[in-house]
Order: sequence, then structure tokens, then C-alpha cells
Amino acid sequence: MNNASRDVVVVGAGPNGLTAAAVLARAGLSVLVVERNERIGGSCRTEEVTLPGFRHDICSAIHPLGIVSPVFERLRLDRYGLEWLTAPLALAHPFDDGRTAVLSTDLERTRESLGRDGTAWLRLMKPFVERHRALFREILRPIRLPGHPLLLAAFGLHAIQSVERLARTFRDAPARALLAGSAAHSMLPLNAPGSASFGLVLSIAGHALDWPCARGGSQQIVDALAACARVDGCELRTGVEVRSLADLPPARVVLLDLTPRQIAALDGTGLTGRYRRALERFRYGPGVYKVDYALSDPIPWRAAACREASTVHVGGTFEEIARAELDVNQGRVADAPFVLVAQQSVMDGSRAPQGLHTGWVYCHVPHGSPVDVTEHIERQIERFAPGFRDTILARRVHAPAALEAHNPNLVGGDIGGGANTLGQVIFRPFPRVDPYRTPNPRLYVCSSSTPPGGGVHGMCGYWAARSALRHAFGRDLPEELELA
Repeated sequence: MNNASRDVVVVGAGPNGLTAAAVLARAGLSVLVVERNERIGGSCRTEEVTLPGFRHDICSAIHPLGIVSPVFERLRLDRYGLEWLTAPLALAHPFDDGRTAVLSTDLERTRESLGRDGTAWLRLMKPFVERHRALFREILRPIRLPGHPLLLAAFGLHAIQSVERLARTFRDAPARALLAGSAAHSMLPLNAPGSASFGLVLSIAGHALDWPCARGGSQQIVDALAACARVDGCELRTGVEVRSLADLPPARVVLLDLTPRQIAALDGTGLTGRYRRALERFRYGPGVYKVDYALSDPIPWRAAACREASTVHVGGTFEEIARAELDVNQGRVADAPFVLVAQQSVMDGSRAPQGLHTGWVYCHVPHGSPVDVTEHIERQIERFAPGFRDTILARRVHAPAALEAHNPNLVGGDIGGGANTLGQVIFRPFPRVDPYRTPNPRLYVCSSSTPPGGGVHGMCGYWAARSALRHAFGRDLPEELELA
């Protein structure tokens, strides 16, 4: 490695590390990014893992927070090849009785799918959908004095509730389950305080801008970030294992796109005492069990709406989803898990050979679980798509241990950078006025273990870069990147 001194070294080339690098390079600093894998991206990568010509998103796939990300918009990633693709529906949620709840940018279509709860659903969502740009700028950041206090207060009154409580707004299964499915992305029990926030955020994003995928695969997001950073002089090095800060060339500042466990394991950080103990006590959440499918045909959903959707939530009623998520959080494998299905090849013909399709599927499992739940997943999909197994040409399974081997930030298969408990979401990784700074003035954290948390949106990297720029270099961001 070239050991010339840099202003900044970023450890980890996931979406947050690359966003931080792009922002700091745009600010005129000399930036080096180092990545342990031979390819950049972390969990935002696309590979042929089943059969030739089938391009699978290894972890992240559908990006409701990517399309609403203020920093992705400001960096103009479309100039570097990123193109969002959408399906006719963001989300479909089928039921055994033939009904299907849908999430759509066409609010009327959602209202109709929810029957007598349709009006109540729109009454809850529409005020935030209409002001989604302001809302997402408020919530995709650390705690601070809000620029839109009434909007944030109105959102917070709902978001701080458990989804179990908020779902009482609705009388029938479709609306209750539609909210529960989005909230279950948190991997929290549905009676957990703050779990409603996840259901609200994802629903609002789906109504406002959709749940898209990236043309060509999620890899295109990180490739666009890397190209953006390189334009301003950033250097990227892959295949670089960092076990100590001494492994890095001299730099005024180091940003770590790592979770607390990886940071605590690094030598030479100088992090001791209360802060180090907090890193060691940081809680990780349940894991995921992921299956990629090469398919001969689209998934044969019984409900036509599911065939139009980028994402299908397979879990049945609110009560079924709640039972499955409680099992997982109490260390039990759910017999009927909540299954998330993405259908990128429906939107993007580059994902599979002509006439063939991909399936991207996962369910939640206890942290680090070694149990093979492929049969559980396929049984749930068959429940709503009879004949699914007949379309399978090949499958590739990633259990929690395999996901962690692919990306050590996925501790125990946790894809969110840490448990999404209310306190840990607000104060991750440690209660500080500036959560990106550490007691070592050279060292900053920019991973999803900092606010605003998990998801491919780059905002953890953005705020960490802004903090480092101000505190270590005494500079402000370039005007085009400043978010008021």
C-alpha cells in the first residue's frame, strides 16, 4: 500500500464508507478507502451465485430509503450510472382468503385494497406523504433541534408507539397486516416501543416514491458512489485486511465503517474505559436466513397483485407475523416465518437470461442460528404461490454464519448494524452529543451502528463526514452538499 499521508482514511467500502469518502473528497480532502474484500460494496453487492447469467443481490436488494436519501440526491448518483427501476406496485401482502393488501404510489389503489380501513390508512399516511422530503430530512439524521418541529412531533406521536398499538387504528386484517409487515423489517417484536416507526417510514416511502431496485443490481449503487468519489481524487484499495490502525498509512482522521464489535477488536484505537465498555455491550439483533433462486418462470402467485409487486410480504395476518417475530426474538425458529420476497427480474431484465427469473428471499431467525429453514421458507411461499418449487432451477443459501463471513459487519446475521430497540436506535452506538466522534479525536464511526441506522441510504456516512470535516479540519461542507 502507498504509505503517503492522507487527510482521511476510510475503513470499509460499504455504502456508508463510500458516501463519507465521496463527501470528504468533494470537500477537497485527500481520501483513501480500504476494503478487506476484493470487491467493494459490503452487503450491497450483486453476483452470479446460482447459475450463469443470474445476477443476485447478495444482501440489500430493494431500496425505499435509497430513493429518498438526501445525500444520494445531492451527489447526483444518476450521473454515475445509478438508475432506479420500479414495479407497478411497491408491495403486495396476500392472505389465505384471496384478499391482497397493496402499497402503491397510487394512494387510491391502496385505499381500495384495504376495504373499510382504506380511509383511516390514508388519514394516517397522507400528511406525511405530502411532506415526505421534509420528513426524511428530519428522521435520516442524529437527534437535533428540528427544522420542522410540528411535522416531526406529529410523526413522533405515532412512531414512538409499538406497531401492535398503532395497528388498533384499523379494524380488519389487510391494513393491520400491511403495517405489521413493514414494521417487521425492524426485526423487533411487534409489541416493542418504537416498532411502529419502521412501518410508517417504509409505508410513507412506498407511497411517496416507491420501493425500487437498481438497474443491474445493488452493486450499481456502490459503483456509482465509488465513481463519484474517484472524480474528486479518492483512492480505493481492496483486499486490505485491517487489524490495527497501524496497518493504515498516516492520516489526520480515520473513519470506520464498522460495527462496535469490529471496532473493539481493532488494535491501536486508544479507546478505553467507558466508551470501550459501551462498544462491548452493544446489542445485535436477530439474524436473517437468505435464499437466492434461479427460476424458470415468475413466481406463480395466486393473487395477480403479487405478480405486479417489487416486494411481497409472506406472513398472513398481523397475529401470524407477531407470533413469528416474537419467536425469533425469544431465540426460537418460527415454524411459519415472516418471509420477504423481492422480484427484481420483474422490473429489470438484466437480472436473468431472457425468459428466466430470479427470486430473492429471506426470513428472520434467532441471532446466529445454525438451523436450516429453507423448507420453512418454501412452504410459506407455496402457501400463496402453489407450484413455486416447480420453477426452481437452482438455489443458494446464506445462513447467518455465511452472511457474517461475507461481511463481518453482519454479526450473527444481523443486517441492521445492531438491535433496533428504541434506546439503541436513538443513541447508537453510545449516548453522545455527536455519536460519530469517539474519545480518540482522530477516530470517527460512520457505519449503520450510528444514526440513522440500517438501510442503504448513506446518511450515516454523510453525517460522520460532516462531523469530521468540522471538528478535525475546521471546514464546512460544500454548499451543494449541505443539508439544512
